[in-house]
Amino acid sequence: MTVEQLPLAISIPGEPTLGNYVPGSNAEVLARLRDAAEGRAADAVIYLWGEPGCGRTHLLRAAAGAAADGMYVASDGAHAQAQARLIAADDVERLDDARQVGLFNLINRAREAGGTVVAAGCAPPAQLALREDLKSRLGWGLVYQLRPLSDAEKALHLRAEAQRRGLRLSDEVVWYLLSRLPRDLPSLNAVLERLDQFSLARRRHITLPLVREALERNQR
Repeated sequence: MTVEQLPLAISIPGEPTLGNYVPGSNAEVLARLRDAAEGRAADAVIYLWGEPGCGRTHLLRAAAGAAADGMYVASDGAHAQAQARLIAADDVERLDDARQVGLFNLINRAREAGGTVVAAGCAPPAQLALREDLKSRLGWGLVYQLRPLSDAEKALHLRAEAQRRGLRLSDEVVWYLLSRLPRDLPSLNAVLERLDQFSLARRRHITLPLVREALERNQR
């Protein structure tokens, strides 16, 4: 009988939620976004910044999705026309002049109407190449730097996600994956999913030889 061969490909990640974000040292940020999504934010503006892969877009999409009246707006979206109780504005450093004015007006509107603007960028507000009045507005409320997960926290996440799937990963497998694969969580989760399928197709446990075989097949 021929055994099905499954490539170790990166699959499309699931919809980002506040529940599937791994906070690490960002637990306070997650708590404030839950408050905002539930209409209990104490500030009209929550601004997040950090290096690529720290989860800015995940959190913005998740907060907008968790709110009863939420909207996620990318940097090329129509900020001036956005109408929602919670508006998540991503990649603000990429906004052109017109969209900077639109976001400025949205923040003013949120402050007057009791709404919330959750914004994210690559640097603190004062360091962004934006209009001075918008930089001032972005710094009005809570400003958080998102901290990336440590390798130890990523290892804990991999073990927990494997356990949720009914799998067991040895320490050598976990650290082998972390040393040879992209370390952002969507990539790690997708690889774990494919390893699960790969092991089922071969009726073998996930061991280091199996992982090596799967990675080698993917590189062919």
